[in-house]
Amino acid sequence: MFNFDDANKKSKEALDVAVKSYSAMTKGFQAIATEAADYSKKSFEDSVAHLEKLTSVKSLEAAFELQTNYLKASYEGFFTEATKIGEMYADLAKDAYKPYEAPVAKAPAAVKTAAAA
Repeated sequence: MFNFDDANKKSKEALDVAVKSYSAMTKGFQAIATEAADYSKKSFEDSVAHLEKLTSVKSLEAAFELQTNYLKASYEGFFTEATKIGEMYADLAKDAYKPYEAPVAKAPAAVKTAAAA
């Protein structure tokens, strides 16, 4: 027979798990957005500083060398930042799933119990 108390308890547990998961996702997305904004600001500042240096160069060879070094540093910085943000997304997924681990682990036993009844 249907037990309303059990149903109420299960729905409360499901809501608690969903709220915890949503909270973890929100914190993760905020951290990623902050990291991306910080990187964008730093990248813009580096670009402005590079342009200032580039305008003061007297020879074409020096300008070419300066541009090459800037592009190399920009590429390495971007690759490092992309790796870091990728890791942050992986951590976000783990943290968002963590509240569901216990209920998912209990599910097979509940199915067996229900099937036996």
